[in-house]
Amino acid sequence: MDYMKLAELLFPHITKTPEEYEDIYPDRKLPEGARVTRLAPSPTGFIHLGNLYSAFVNERLAHQSGGTFFLRIEDTDDKRYVEGAVETIVNVLDYFEIGFDEGAAVDGERGDYGPYHQSQRAEVYQTFVKRLIQRGLAYPCFLTEEELSDIRSKQEAEKLNPGIYGKWAVSRDLSYEEIEEKIREGKPYVIRLKSSGKTDVPAEEMDTITVDDAIRGPITMPANNMDVVLLKATGIPTYHFAHVIDDHFMRTTHVVRGEEWLSSLPIHIELFDVMGWEPPVYCHTAHLMKIGEEGTKRKLSKRKDPELSLDYYRKDGYYPLSVREYLMTILNSNFEEWRIANPEASLNSFEFTTEKMSNSGALFDLNKLSDVCKDVLVRVPASELVRFMKAWAAEFRPEILSLFEGKEDQLEKILDLGRTGSKPRKDLVCASQIFEFIKYFFDDYFEIEGEIPENVSREDADAILAAYLETYDHADDQSVWFEKIRTLGSALGYAAKPKDYKKHPEDYKGHVGDVSTVIRLAVTGRVAGCMGNSADSGRGTHDFQNKILRREIVLAEDGYLN
Repeated sequence: MDYMKLAELLFPHITKTPEEYEDIYPDRKLPEGARVTRLAPSPTGFIHLGNLYSAFVNERLAHQSGGTFFLRIEDTDDKRYVEGAVETIVNVLDYFEIGFDEGAAVDGERGDYGPYHQSQRAEVYQTFVKRLIQRGLAYPCFLTEEELSDIRSKQEAEKLNPGIYGKWAVSRDLSYEEIEEKIREGKPYVIRLKSSGKTDVPAEEMDTITVDDAIRGPITMPANNMDVVLLKATGIPTYHFAHVIDDHFMRTTHVVRGEEWLSSLPIHIELFDVMGWEPPVYCHTAHLMKIGEEGTKRKLSKRKDPELSLDYYRKDGYYPLSVREYLMTILNSNFEEWRIANPEASLNSFEFTTEKMSNSGALFDLNKLSDVCKDVLVRVPASELVRFMKAWAAEFRPEILSLFEGKEDQLEKILDLGRTGSKPRKDLVCASQIFEFIKYFFDDYFEIEGEIPENVSREDADAILAAYLETYDHADDQSVWFEKIRTLGSALGYAAKPKDYKKHPEDYKGHVGDVSTVIRLAVTGRVAGCMGNSADSGRGTHDFQNKILRREIVLAEDGYLN
């Protein structure tokens, strides 16, 4: 076989050489030890938590080492392409503040190692396939879908691994004349790798490869022996081949991907070997897991788990740093200990390492995420929370944005209620929940959502509110304020302490908690779950929203407690 002649027959339009691409994409000028990583999603329209998980790992590996993190779009499967998906990927990751140094962007591409869309790199891939054919390491395969299906059926009947190898690789033995005739007849073909793996020996005698995975350690697997497809009939590469070419020429040092790609590792190692290139360091992450309804650990599911979608967190308004901080708790087992020792330190100052990543499935827990959010948001200045709330409202709740516009100072005071001092309250989770906490401050959203305690009469409720307004002084601290509540409650026959009522219920109408509930209901419209405790709510209202105090008077006079 004249392989040079065959290569020209198949790729007459390819004139560049592989050596020219080495000049086009030179080694990056980066500090020693710097890592080059990438996120390489398919534009299918759905970006999920696993993508963010991988992106965060890649970003940390690159940026804490002084390296480069880029975004590559693997869009070679036009059947799965969704219009606008790239913009979605970029915007969502931007929301979570995962910053790329180069690659695909909403307004084009940036960087010297592009194009960063695989659909625009066909000539690059074909150049290297041509070289493999010239070397006798690849060949055109004319098997039809029917023939492939028949081969699979026979392999299943013989309990053999499915695929094209050994005696099943019938196009390997075609002569140049036979290939030329089939092409002349217009028969479609793919280009397959001519694998060097053994096909006629027992499994225990097959060659093996060992890869030092940065997460899992040394992994030994059977070497590839399949004649895998490199180029489809359309001239578009498969993931396997494009991945190898692109990661080499974009000078990727570390590839972070899910464990579902472990089975493909022998293929990729063989491809790097036949190309004469050093493979990157592979980091195969475990699946994100959760405890299901049945109490067992299972993989997060697109169908069952809405929290898998990143839109879940954007629409509810999870603060980006909160999500990243939580992800770090499941990425590295020592992060929480570090955070306790460094409560004010930047997340980026934590030294992330793949060696401390789980290889058995990281457990994702929404309740734990909420706890982390509370810890993070208590450290976020109220002015930043106001900015974030406005940005969230502009995108997801435009009907409430006017409540915040021009009222930033007022909103800061609201959001700071109870958040200062030695024991700040920690109950803020996300923007949607925060708005539910504070909406009673706004006339259009004030609603009476609770009921007074059954043991409090209308007359007593009116008396409680009247006494509260008469005795209220914003200069009071919480203890003084609450002592006044005890006093006015006692005057009306309510125990100053719940334990006194519990011991002698016959002596009282109720206790101070019932009195506080009446006040809370008048101020907030709720009996629980509002912004701050009852003391905070009353004092804060008087300071920056007098209209609510006016509302208290009106409500008391009108007998709102019917």
